[in-house]
Amino acid sequence: MEERGKWYVVHTYSGYENKVKANIEKIVENRSMQEVIFEVKVPMEEQVEIKNGKKKVTQKKVFPGYVLVKMLMTDESWYVVRNTRGVTGFVGPGSKPVPLTDAEVKALGVEKMPVKLDAALGDHVKITSGPFESFIGIIQEINNDKRKIKVLVSMFGRETPVELEFVQIEKL
Repeated sequence: MEERGKWYVVHTYSGYENKVKANIEKIVENRSMQEVIFEVKVPMEEQVEIKNGKKKVTQKKVFPGYVLVKMLMTDESWYVVRNTRGVTGFVGPGSKPVPLTDAEVKALGVEKMPVKLDAALGDHVKITSGPFESFIGIIQEINNDKRKIKVLVSMFGRETPVELEFVQIEKL
C-alpha cells in the first residue's frame, strides 16, 4: 500500500469549510473508512487585530472555500468526499483530482515535517532567518516537543535569550 495517502484539495461553498470537515469525519466514522480517508483539515492562522486599543487574536481561514483531505484515492473515497454536503468538487483538471506534491504540503505547512536539530546545548549557531538573522549565539535550551530552542545572543553588550524554531538556525 502506498505511504498513508496523499493530500487533496476539496472546493466547498464559502463558509461551509468546517461543516464539510465535520461531515466527512462523520461519514468516515459511520462507514469505518479510516483506512482510506485519514485526515481532514481547514488550515487556520492566527491573526492579531487591534480593536479599541485592545489586542485580539482570532483564527482566520488560510484558504477560504477549501478543505484539505488526506486520503487514498479510490472510487469509494472519491464518491464519499465528492458527494459530501457543501462540497463542490475536487481541485484538479476535469474530474481527476490531483494530489498536492510533498513540496506543496511542506510549503502550506499542512503537515509538520519533522525537522532534525543537528546541534546540542552549548553549541555556537548562526541564526538564518527572522529579526535576528546573521546573529551568532549559543544554544541554552532545546524543546523538542515544540521544536523550539533558546539561543543566547550578544546584543548591545548584553546576553539576550532569543526563542527560535529549529529551522531558523544552523550549526557553526
